[in-house]
Amino acid sequence: MVTTPVVVPYASYLRVYEPLAAFPEPERSYWARYARREHLPGAQDELRRSLAGLVPVPPVVVPVRESADAFVAEADGVLCVCPWRTRLRGWLALGRLGDELPAPVLDTAVPPVVRREAAADYERWRERNPDARPWIRSAAWHVPIRWFVLFADEEREYGKGTGGGLGSTPEGGLVLRYRTPMVQARRRLARGLKVLREELEDSPLVDGLVDVGRWLEEFHPRSLVELDYGGLVYTLSEEELAADHSAADTAEGLAALREGDAARASAAYERLSDRWRAVRQRGLAS
Repeated sequence: MVTTPVVVPYASYLRVYEPLAAFPEPERSYWARYARREHLPGAQDELRRSLAGLVPVPPVVVPVRESADAFVAEADGVLCVCPWRTRLRGWLALGRLGDELPAPVLDTAVPPVVRREAAADYERWRERNPDARPWIRSAAWHVPIRWFVLFADEEREYGKGTGGGLGSTPEGGLVLRYRTPMVQARRRLARGLKVLREELEDSPLVDGLVDVGRWLEEFHPRSLVELDYGGLVYTLSEEELAADHSAADTAEGLAALREGDAARASAAYERLSDRWRAVRQRGLAS
C-alpha cells in the first residue's frame, strides 16, 4: 500500500467537465475568470473543508452555502469546468447513508435531528432547483464496474499527478484515471447496454448503466468525462496499480458476450470481481 501525508478519502470519482458554453450567464463569465486564477483549489481542499464541518457538535454534515469552486481541464483546446457543488453532493450522500451504515452507527455519527433538518433543507432547495444535478459522482472503496464501460484502455493515465485544479490528485501524488470525450462515453455505454440486454436475462449492470446514461444525457455533448481512482491509489501497491487495466477487462468481457464466448466473458468478469473484492474488503477491515 502506498503511504501519503495527505488527507485521503478512499473513494473513486466519475466527473463531467462541461465547456463554458454550457453555462448560462453570469455563471459562464464567473467560471471563465475562475479558470484564469494562478492557484486553483483541489480535492484535498474540498475534503479539508468537509472534515472541518464534522468537528462541531452537532456536526455540519451539509455546507450552509454552495461551493463556488470547480475542477478545470482542457479538451481539444476548449476550456471545461467541473463544479464541485459540494452542498448538493452532501445532501445526496446523506440520503444514501441509511443504506450503507447500521442504524446505531448512523445515529452516533449523524444524529437523527441533524438528518431531519438537512432533509428538510434539501426539500425546500429542491423545490426552487428542480433540474439541479451534480457534476461528480463518487464511490467508496471501489470503482463501480459500470463506470469502466465508458472508457478504453488507451485512455488510461497512470503516473505522478500535477496537482492544481486538474482532478483530485495532490502535487506529485499517484494518479490513475481515464478521460474521454462525452460522445465516446455515450457511444460505449449504448453498445455495452445493448450487449447486456441481449445476452443476459438479468444483470445489475443494466440498471446501473441506464442510470449513468440518464445522468450523462444532462450534459453538453462536448463535455469531457473522467474516471479518477482518487484515494484508492493509496490502498494498492504500485505494482497492483500498474497491472490494473479494468477498462480493458470490462471491454473484453462485453466483446466476449457479444461473440457468445461465455468462458472468456466469465474470465474477464472474475478478474474484475477479484480485484475490487480485495479493495472493498480492506474498507470493511478499516
